[in-house]
Amino acid sequence: MEYSYIFVFVLSFVTLFIMRKVAKRIGLVDKPNARKHHQGVIPLVGGISVFIAFSIAALLILPVNLTLLLYLGCSLILLVVGVVDDYFDISFKIRLVVQAGIALAMITFGGLSLDNLGYLMGSETLQLSPVIGGIITVVAFIGAINAFNMVDGIDGLLGGLASVTFSAMGYVFYINGNNELALFCGLLVTAMVPYIMLNLGLPFGRRFKVFMGDAGSVFIGFTVVWLLVRGTQDTNIVAFKPVTALWLIAIPLMDMATIMIRRVRKGQSPFKPDREHLHHICQRMGLSSRLTLFVICLLAINCAAIGIWAETARINESTMFIAFLVMFVCYFTVINYIWRITAVVKRLFGLPTIHEA
Repeated sequence: MEYSYIFVFVLSFVTLFIMRKVAKRIGLVDKPNARKHHQGVIPLVGGISVFIAFSIAALLILPVNLTLLLYLGCSLILLVVGVVDDYFDISFKIRLVVQAGIALAMITFGGLSLDNLGYLMGSETLQLSPVIGGIITVVAFIGAINAFNMVDGIDGLLGGLASVTFSAMGYVFYINGNNELALFCGLLVTAMVPYIMLNLGLPFGRRFKVFMGDAGSVFIGFTVVWLLVRGTQDTNIVAFKPVTALWLIAIPLMDMATIMIRRVRKGQSPFKPDREHLHHICQRMGLSSRLTLFVICLLAINCAAIGIWAETARINESTMFIAFLVMFVCYFTVINYIWRITAVVKRLFGLPTIHEA
């Protein structure tokens, strides 16, 4: 088993170095602009490399079946569209159409649909009709894909949050006896480690820095929701409850929902890029990139731990759903009034005030 992880780690590292050179040669690089404050041009090959390494490892190590092939095929389509987006910055409408199409393919050919939401409302399970379930599934796929795309704003954050989610899911799959999906998650996290290292400038410095790119963030988001739906809906698996899924992706989900609500309230498109995400706010409060990364990942770990604890302790699903909603309301309120809150705190402790940018 350990050799499988070593294999995918080395393969991912080698693929990254090869793809870096290819990206620079063909111009698949990210350049600084008003929203992107990095220095120099950075190859956008993190996601491509992770996908290549993981796909090869999955086909060699995991049982090859139609489900795995469908997942890899859909991932490849999203990856290609993401690469095109990295090159030409295509319209979000085109991206949404493709993402919806992939979701429908997973529903139609993979049999993955959110038909059962568990006991969210009390003693009776919330069973959805095929049409309603299909619509919610498409929305969930698009939402998760874009949630992880939106958090890719500082070094290490996307990889860190994705690693937290995949590790948490892998653990839940493992304790429920699904070694195949546990290994799936483990291989994917291992494939991301070399990317995270280079993205953070480790161990070779900023000269070898790479970014995930939209191709990678979309691939990661799709994989997250694919595993969540399988883990909660597949009758052959059912590793955890639907409400637990909310806790496993709590930070990206709440960040996306909050920022979209704020944009709509301002009369803007919910997909309009800006610098109002949680990681931007942390940095404007004076936190360094590394400290911001640590704080946000720590929050994600705590949320995932609560979800796993509730799952294993068999806490009432409606209780956990209400708790999640309360947490989201608190998060939304704090983010919306963050500058007033920090100003009060700084006055109380006599600290210099940082004005909202």
